[in-house]
Amino acid sequence: MRDTIIPIVAQRRAHDGGHHHDHDEVAATPPKIALTRREFLRGTGVLVGTIAATSIFASLAPSRVWALEMQGLDTHQGEVLLQVTRQIYPHATLDDAVYALVVKDLDAKAKADPAVRQQLADGVKQLDAKTGSDWTKRSEHDRAQDVAALAGTPFFNTVRSTAVVSLYSNAMAYTHFGYGAAQGDGGYLYQGFNNLSWLPDPPAADSGPIPKDG
Repeated sequence: MRDTIIPIVAQRRAHDGGHHHDHDEVAATPPKIALTRREFLRGTGVLVGTIAATSIFASLAPSRVWALEMQGLDTHQGEVLLQVTRQIYPHATLDDAVYALVVKDLDAKAKADPAVRQQLADGVKQLDAKTGSDWTKRSEHDRAQDVAALAGTPFFNTVRSTAVVSLYSNAMAYTHFGYGAAQGDGGYLYQGFNNLSWLPDPPAADSGPIPKDG
């Protein structure tokens, strides 16, 4: 069976006139690719998901089905890491496709560094041991407690430090949260940041430089 799928693509570093930007960008409309089940198996594992009908991406994406092929982690490890990330940085309405970007970056680290790969594998095994099989089947309450108990461990810190960048510094997150970074580093200034109606406007001399003034 052949399906049209949105690939979770690698992030690319944005450049402007040779100057480095502080945020990564993901193609807003990634190319559609046709993959068969056999083609998925070329990698170590694959995550597949469906964009929720209520998600802001449902009307923007060319397809509601997304896929992430992994080279350093297997499918189950990817699924667990996605759910761990959701517990560390919970956003009820943020689609799994955005959380998959974190798994993508963790997978890249696992592929490049055997020590990271083993650390992530051991962390997943430790969580699975709580049920004897698949930790993702635990209740939401139990998963929250399990992840909280790992706070401060190398496994937790690797996921957290990767996610704090990967989860928020991408075009899909900008769209979901309404951050106007696509318009430039100062894009957010007139996209809600200046709508503090409950505070008086500060004197111009105390406001500091505004990017458009430069």
